[in-house]
Amino acid sequence: ASQFRSYIQPVIIMTAIPFGLIGAIIGHYFMNLDITMISIFGIVALSGIVVNDSLILIDFINSKVRDGAMIFDAVIDAGQSRFRPVLLTSVTTVAGLFPLLLETSFQAQFLIPMAVSISFGLMAATVLTLVFVPSLYVVINDMVGIFIAGEDEDLSNENG
Repeated sequence: ASQFRSYIQPVIIMTAIPFGLIGAIIGHYFMNLDITMISIFGIVALSGIVVNDSLILIDFINSKVRDGAMIFDAVIDAGQSRFRPVLLTSVTTVAGLFPLLLETSFQAQFLIPMAVSISFGLMAATVLTLVFVPSLYVVINDMVGIFIAGEDEDLSNENG
């Protein structure tokens, strides 16, 4: 919270975690695997990756706003200029785990649930992070603006 000087922005960043969890659960269903303790370790690792993707977007938006851009323009610019880095980070991670997903050896059966959690969760969370996190940033910023404007009206009515 201190890095952003806000309590709301870290919450916006962490909203991507449930999307990763949903993707991991769908991946286990699709691959016909049970959720094991190793799957949960994969979900914990996934949470860190997903938070990093959201952090890249929010940090870029904040940088543009500090430079004087309007919030909506900063969000659009962040979506355009950070799309490729976020997508490529996720695609390379999934591509690196793909051979493990296809492995049939007995030794690999132990690690496959973790790879499923990370790869499927990351695919779902990346798409939703690129759409939902910037949208939520704008919506919450508008709500805060309305709330602050409402307080100013209340204060002006009390003084007048």
